[in-house]
Amino acid sequence: MGAAMNPPSMSEAKTPASRRKGRLQLLLILLGVIGPMILATGMYKLNFWVPDGRSYHGELIGNGQTRADLGVQAQEDRWQMLVTAPKDCSVDCQQLVYLARQIQIGLGRDASRASHALAAAQPLSADYEAKLTREYPQLQRYPMDLTTFSKTTGDKTAPQLWIIDPHGNLVLRYDPTVKGKDLLNDLRHLLKLSNIG
Repeated sequence: MGAAMNPPSMSEAKTPASRRKGRLQLLLILLGVIGPMILATGMYKLNFWVPDGRSYHGELIGNGQTRADLGVQAQEDRWQMLVTAPKDCSVDCQQLVYLARQIQIGLGRDASRASHALAAAQPLSADYEAKLTREYPQLQRYPMDLTTFSKTTGDKTAPQLWIIDPHGNLVLRYDPTVKGKDLLNDLRHLLKLSNIG
């Protein structure tokens, strides 16, 4: 007579059901981890469920452009308010330079985390150059390559003020009509959220 067959143990009897339950748990864990990433990517790429409201006043630059894309070669490890002047630095440009200095002063104890600068494609007038030397000792000044600037901004020839992060990325852009309070609030908000600079 052959050997008697042993009845299956309890653990062996539950194996198919246990495997199904284990697979279901693994699938739920993967969905919990990967699902939000897929949803966020879809929201970004397809622009759905994106809130219409915003808490900033300038034009958000979220395309990876940097200071170099404006035709400005500079190294700055702080937040920067950069005024760009593709033409001569006349009234609107000078107002933005003044505003950038006032905003930095308005930052109070956070003033050391930011700087203000002017990038001009043309030489400044002798009078304005003398005024900057006399009244704006902390203003950084850079030459600007107009060809590179035009490729990035298109037909924008008016002076603009840019907020640039410590890595050199363009964050926000403002035209000459910006209100100082709005700009100050935006920069304070960025400094509050930022762990850099």
